[in-house]
Order: sequence, then structure tokens, then C-alpha cells
Amino acid sequence: MSATTSAKAAVRLLGYDCVVLRAVPRPERGEQVNVGAVLYCQEADFLGAAVYLDPARLRALDPDVDLELLSAALDGIRDVCAGAPCAGEAGAANLRNRFGWLSAPRSTVLQPGPIHGGLTADPGAELERLMNRMVR
Repeated sequence: MSATTSAKAAVRLLGYDCVVLRAVPRPERGEQVNVGAVLYCQEADFLGAAVYLDPARLRALDPDVDLELLSAALDGIRDVCAGAPCAGEAGAANLRNRFGWLSAPRSTVLQPGPIHGGLTADPGAELERLMNRMVR
């Protein structure tokens, strides 16, 4: 076995679940812009959210979109992930329940997409990779 092969064998892959967060400025039209992602990895005890708002893309769907309201909702998602006291009961729950709360379908301006799974050696880096691939 070569050194490269043994180094690859030493990497432990962890299962994760994730959702892409979608802004739907006019839910009746169904148009959406990806604005973030939430990733949960039980084995790593990791729950994280990353967000990115592109005002021009959002205004292309709705010139009157309330960016401050959307930004506040995204801040709330990050607060739940972090277990911040301002997140109330959702923020006080265990990580699995917090992810369940964040990934539950909604009919509001901010909606989670379907849950997807994957494998990673680094949940934080995977969240960044998902942001670059799906959001930015």
C-alpha cells in the first residue's frame, strides 16, 4: 500500500444532511433564489448555516422585496443553529431537532429545499463548498 493510499484510508467520512435555503419573494409565482444552506452532521456534533443575499437577483424577481426582513429571517436561522438564547425553544433543542425545525417545509418568503445527504470529512468545509456550488 502506498503512502497516498494509506493517507486516503485514514480519512473518516461522516454522513450529513443539508438543505438549501430559498428566498421566494412572491410565493404565488413560485420563483426562487438560493440564499443559504444548513448542514447537520450528527457524528461531528455540527449544525451550521451560511447565507448570501444577492439584492440584484432578488429584485429581479420582485422589485419590492423586503431585504431587511429576509436578512432578519436568515439571522434567525443562524441563531437557531448556534443555540443562541434569542432563538427560544428552537435554539434550546438538541441539534437534530434544530435541524428538523429548520428543514421543515414552509409557505413563507424563506423556504428550505428538500433534505439531501452526503459524506464529508469536514462539515464546515462542506457547508462552504455547498454555498459555492448552490448559492453564490
